[in-house]
Amino acid sequence: MTKAAESEAAPTRVSEPGSRMAKRAALSALFGSTVEYYDFTLFATASALVLGPVFFAGLGVVGGQLASFATFGVAYIARPLGAVIFGGLGDRIGRKRTLMLTLNLMGIATFVVGLIPSYATIGVAAPIILVALRLLQGLSAGGEQGGSNSLTLEHAPSGRRALYASWTMQGTSLGTLLASVLFLVFASLPGDVLLTWGWRVPFLLAGPLMLVALFIRRSVEETHAFLETKALNLEAKVPLVDVFRYHWRSVLRVVCCSLLAVAGSTVSVYLLGYATTTVHIAASIVLVASIVSGVIGLIAQPLWAVLSDRIGRRPVFAGSMVLTAVLWFPVFWIVTGGNVALIIVALCVIGTVAAAANAVGASMYTEMFPTRVRYTGVAIGTQIGFIMAGFAPAIEQALGVHGWLPVAIFAAVCMLIAAASSLLGRETNTLTLTTIDGEGK
Repeated sequence: MTKAAESEAAPTRVSEPGSRMAKRAALSALFGSTVEYYDFTLFATASALVLGPVFFAGLGVVGGQLASFATFGVAYIARPLGAVIFGGLGDRIGRKRTLMLTLNLMGIATFVVGLIPSYATIGVAAPIILVALRLLQGLSAGGEQGGSNSLTLEHAPSGRRALYASWTMQGTSLGTLLASVLFLVFASLPGDVLLTWGWRVPFLLAGPLMLVALFIRRSVEETHAFLETKALNLEAKVPLVDVFRYHWRSVLRVVCCSLLAVAGSTVSVYLLGYATTTVHIAASIVLVASIVSGVIGLIAQPLWAVLSDRIGRRPVFAGSMVLTAVLWFPVFWIVTGGNVALIIVALCVIGTVAAAANAVGASMYTEMFPTRVRYTGVAIGTQIGFIMAGFAPAIEQALGVHGWLPVAIFAAVCMLIAAASSLLGRETNTLTLTTIDGEGK
């Protein structure tokens, strides 16, 4: 019997609405992305508050802050390489096995960051080790989200793909929220305690969190779409080549849409540093505002995803980005004014609006590519786009010497590019994965 016949004769494992495997895949995406973005966001928060004086003390206050933001951005250089490596593996050996690798790499790298001696202890070796570990974080993150999106969407029932795929983004939001909560707790410690050992504890917690996520991820089966592609020998021999040969327009579209991530890095890194150093607002207040915004986003994202399953990906995504672009100006004006209550409201509003694009992007990007190159296409497109998000805080820091208006304009332009790009693609919410595969090379 041929492989094709065996595939047809064998019982399929296509996920039906409410099936256990579809829910398990969504749960795996939730916990895996939670760990990945807990680790990743933890570094972002630390770069705004403690990494400058701990690892770049020799550069002074301003130089140390710039070096800290640049180190945060270094991971975004590694993320496209991680997308190529893990995307290729995911399209060749499977989504699940590859995602186990990315999770291990992120957890171990973040745990070790908490063990690095300071600049005062080992000198220049400290920032060198820090940068190396940040690069490993970037490699891991480059392969995680595209894989989680592919695994979850391919298991999801027809007509609810955005809802199920949105749990990957729920994980990114939950990880960001968890990192903010922990840093809020430790940021309240006396300054000398925070800078000596307090900041290390959240990083060390990455170890046990990784073990929990690995346990859950092990229980998820490989998707039927991937197994069928493999059985019929339809997988791409070199996914990277196929993606840029046949699907370069989709890659470019995803790159531009991924500029939505500038919103997250602007709030979690630049705005946090701006509020504490320029406006002189306590870091705990800004973190509380981010936490409240994050909780609201967790509630809103599944609702936005359900809406996109009904009316389409493009109107929800584009509408979110246009409104977010407009909101940057009142948000910066409010933060500059220093009114705590208004700051919390402003961050909650912009967070809820941006959550729509964040939730819908998971399915919209993934549906642009056929199964044979889906992992690679999504991973590369998003990670190239995320480079701008990684260096946005450093760019905004340089623009900020002229006041907050240039920073708001920069962030707004990024949102408008994402909105326009989403409208250039076709609507995919009513297409089946079989149809998408049939139209792909």
